[in-house]
Amino acid sequence: MSKSKTILPIIVISQFCCTSLWFAGNGVMNNLLETFNLQENTLGYLTSAVQFGFIIGTLVFALLSISDRFSPSKVFFVSAILGALFNLGFISENQNLFSLISLRFFTGFFLAGIYPVGMKIATDYYQKGLGKSLGYLVGALVLGTALPHLLKDILINFSWKSVLITTSSLSVFGGLLMITFVKNGPYRRASNTLDLSICINVFRDVNFRKAAFGYFGHMWELYAFWAFIPILLIKYQELHSQIVFNIAILSFSIIAIGSLSCVIGGYLSQKFNIKKTAFSFLLLSCFCCLISPLMFQIENGNLFITFLLFWGMFVIADSPLFSTLVAQNAPPKDKGTALTIVNCIGFSITIISIQILSSLVNFTNSNLIFLVLAVGPIIGLFSLRKKLN
Repeated sequence: MSKSKTILPIIVISQFCCTSLWFAGNGVMNNLLETFNLQENTLGYLTSAVQFGFIIGTLVFALLSISDRFSPSKVFFVSAILGALFNLGFISENQNLFSLISLRFFTGFFLAGIYPVGMKIATDYYQKGLGKSLGYLVGALVLGTALPHLLKDILINFSWKSVLITTSSLSVFGGLLMITFVKNGPYRRASNTLDLSICINVFRDVNFRKAAFGYFGHMWELYAFWAFIPILLIKYQELHSQIVFNIAILSFSIIAIGSLSCVIGGYLSQKFNIKKTAFSFLLLSCFCCLISPLMFQIENGNLFITFLLFWGMFVIADSPLFSTLVAQNAPPKDKGTALTIVNCIGFSITIISIQILSSLVNFTNSNLIFLVLAVGPIIGLFSLRKKLN
C-alpha cells in the first residue's frame, strides 16, 4: 500500500476519534439536567457554547494563519489533548450552568484545531480526488459527532461520566495517531508571514464566494437539525402516544448515516460536476425541511424514522463538496486559513439557527417551526444558481 493510501485512513480515524468531543454534552444532556438541576433550555445554551467556542477558535486560528504557518499535525495534536481535558472537566462535582458552558466553550475552541486543520492536512496530501478524500474525512466527523449518543446507550449500566471519559480518551488517541504517523504533506505550501488581511482577501474571488455562501446556507440547517433530533423524536412520540422510540440509538443512527452519504457524495463528485452534486444534495435537504411538518401528522413511526434517516443523509452529504470547492478556489498558500475562516463564519451561523429554533420550541408546540431550517438551504441554492468558473 502506498503512503498516500495509508495516510487517508489515519487522518479519518484521527478525525473520528477527536470529533467525538463535539456532541459529548448532548449525549448525556438528560443526566446533566438532573445532576446539576438545570433548566430544559440548557440544550440550546450548551450546544451553542461549543459552536461559539469553535467560532472564536477558528477566528483566532485564521487571523494568525496557524495551520499555514505551523505544522498542521502538531496543531492537531495539541488541540486534541487540550480539547480532551476540557471535555473531561464535565465529570467534576459542584458544576453550575456557567462552568458547564465555559467547559463546552473551550472544548469547541480547540475543536477549531481539529476539524478544519484535519481538512487542511488532507488537502496537503490530495489534489486529485480531493472531493472523495474530504468525503471520507467529513464522514469521520459525522460518526464522531454521533458517537456520544451510541455510547450513552452502550454504557447505560455505567455512570454517565463514562461517556465523557471515553470521548476524551478517544481524542487523546486520535491526536497521538496524527502526530506519530502524519507528517507535512507534499502539497503543503507554508506561509512564513503573518497577514491578517488574508481572511478578507480570499472573498474577493467570485467563485470562492459562491462556494462559501453555499456552505453557509448548508450550515444554517445542519447543526440545528443534529442538535434537535432528540426533540424531533420526542415531539413525534407526544403526538402519537402509542409509539415509543429508543431516542439514543435513533439519534445516533440519524446522524451517523450521514457518514455514508458523505462517502457516496465524494465518489459521485468524481463522476459528476462537484457543484452540481452539492446543489442536488442541498436541494433534497431543503425539501426535507419543507415537508417536515407534514411528516409529523402521519401516524406511522417507521415512515417517520425513514424520513429522518433520509434527511440525515442529505443534510450533510454536500458538506465535503463545499469544502472541496472552497479549497480549490483559495490560493494554495492560504488554503488552511481560507478553510478555517469559512468554518468560522459557517459555525457562527449555526448559533443563530440553533438559538432561533430553541426559542421557537419553548414558545410554541407547532411543528411548523422546523420550516425555519429551510431558510439556509434556500439562500445556499440561490448562491449556487450560476455556474462556477
